[in-house]
Amino acid sequence: VERDAVIVAGFGCRSGADEKALRAALAAHDVAVDAIATLSHKAGLLASLADALAVPLILIEPAAIRDIETPTQSPASLTAYATGSVAEAVALAAAGLGAQLISPRIISADGQATCALVQGVSA
Repeated sequence: VERDAVIVAGFGCRSGADEKALRAALAAHDVAVDAIATLSHKAGLLASLADALAVPLILIEPAAIRDIETPTQSPASLTAYATGSVAEAVALAAAGLGAQLISPRIISADGQATCALVQGVSA
């Protein structure tokens, strides 16, 4: 069975982040994505971006990213979620077993959003 590679964009963001900050963090990667992932309580912030890109929004519970090892380390993320990068961790969790980080988190210029890219395989 042939499996296709999928690119998942994982997002971390402050509660006041706007779509401009989210788009800026994603645009910095300059890659088309197949899905967006974020923490479940951030769904409202990412729903319009997922709709605009016509990709699914995958919601990850905070407990599911605890202790996921990430190459970048944010003190705020470590304190709040026990992982170094929410963006990297939610993307890895969403992409499933065998997922590979292909671009570590990029922080939007205003510091409100982060985005990381992971490659996984579709079922």
